[in-house]
Amino acid sequence: MSSAFTKSTARNIFYGGSVFFFLLFLALTFDTTMALPKRDNRANLTESAVRGKHIWETRNCIGCHTLLGEGAYFAPELGNVYKRRGPEFIKAWIKTQPTGAPGRRQMPQFHLTDAELNDMVEFLKYASDINTNNWPPNIEG
Repeated sequence: MSSAFTKSTARNIFYGGSVFFFLLFLALTFDTTMALPKRDNRANLTESAVRGKHIWETRNCIGCHTLLGEGAYFAPELGNVYKRRGPEFIKAWIKTQPTGAPGRRQMPQFHLTDAELNDMVEFLKYASDINTNNWPPNIEG
């Protein structure tokens, strides 16, 4: 066997590796595309949850909070807050902001109506039911 590494050998390794990893990328993309509908909880998407998402976006909640790992890391993860705290706690917490606790950064008061609070809770309930493959890694987010 020749110990010389020729230009054609290097080219073949490059093209072979490129084709292999491109095909691997396509296979993983296809697998993800097939798995998402089983995990995304779209069957439970209600009109109320859609309105809650609109509130989430217009109040820029993601500017401080994370949801399913996406967003700012300034305030707690809210992907599982519905399961951790429940709907009544969420409503009460939003209504009492800012708390004025010394040494604690404050969440702004958005003056949400009861209907908007219910929509926000429905959105957080919807988000908590998404199969996140055990994200976040701890219960407190």
